[in-house]
Amino acid sequence: MTEYRKHTSLKDLAQALGVSIPTVSRALRDSPEISRELCEKAKQLAKELNYRPNPFAMSLRRNAPRIIGVIVPDIVTHFFASILSGIEDMAIANGYFIIITTSHESYEHEKRNIENLVNMRVEGILACLSQETTDYAHLAALKDINMPLILFDRVCLTDQFSSVVADGVQSAQIATQHLLDNGSKRVAFIGGANHLDIVKRRKHGYLEALRENRIPIEKELVVCRKIDYDEGKIATEMLLALPQPPDAILAMNDTLAFAAMEVIRSHGLSIPEDIALIGYTDEQHANYVEPKLSAVSHQTYEMGETACRLLINQIKGDRTIRQVEIPTHLHIRESSVKRSNG
Repeated sequence: MTEYRKHTSLKDLAQALGVSIPTVSRALRDSPEISRELCEKAKQLAKELNYRPNPFAMSLRRNAPRIIGVIVPDIVTHFFASILSGIEDMAIANGYFIIITTSHESYEHEKRNIENLVNMRVEGILACLSQETTDYAHLAALKDINMPLILFDRVCLTDQFSSVVADGVQSAQIATQHLLDNGSKRVAFIGGANHLDIVKRRKHGYLEALRENRIPIEKELVVCRKIDYDEGKIATEMLLALPQPPDAILAMNDTLAFAAMEVIRSHGLSIPEDIALIGYTDEQHANYVEPKLSAVSHQTYEMGETACRLLINQIKGDRTIRQVEIPTHLHIRESSVKRSNG
């Protein structure tokens, strides 16, 4: 179990030394007004008690910024950049400042980010899990120090923490149904690692659509590896190498959809006539590729706003655990409608 130590404050040092808080503060800065002996004593005690000055306290001035920490897997994609815009606008409107950290899809990075944000004395944390995260002890430990935490997009421990997600099950079901309604008969699913809740939800929606249409589920048409461009290419190659390859693919995010598009083309196949394709995307370039990519579009800005609003409410004392699902929209473009089949 991960543990975060309670912070030693200037007040703790002052009490231990039997002096005032301003005196300790000056002693730690080697002020000439303070005796050498007390300066050394204060610094030694600060070291023993692992005292770290709070860089944001700024003498407890009234105009000191109130800080919220954010952890995202990356800031390169428009998806996360748009969520961050929503978070930042909501934070600023409520008098908060945000610090953005990235896990780079690494569990170790994510743990270190949490620890650093705790040490910075942020007032609350917003986090989206890395693909590697399967152990949630570092998040559960935040409860022990009363650090407010809201999870978004990729979430866990929903019995303990509020979360904001997209409607993964329903959106995948609608997307799969659209492919079937437009002439596709063998729909494949490309996803990320199976432990991720977003993969579970979207895969569940895809399977539900097959069940409703009484289409037998074929395990080889479901390829869940990693949310990564090269992994998406490998997954698509595996599907195209099947004795009976799919005639449609639902890719669970934009990275995988564009990877599938590249591989389908490299095989001399056309989209959508040979293989129809739908992605999950918030990227503008879904409109710019040829053919234009049909995609489930997230309300990412609203996801960020909502997550930040929940966190601010929690900082103010609201302890209600809420699971918020933000609706998505299926944008039908050229890549999913087989013209020959209507």
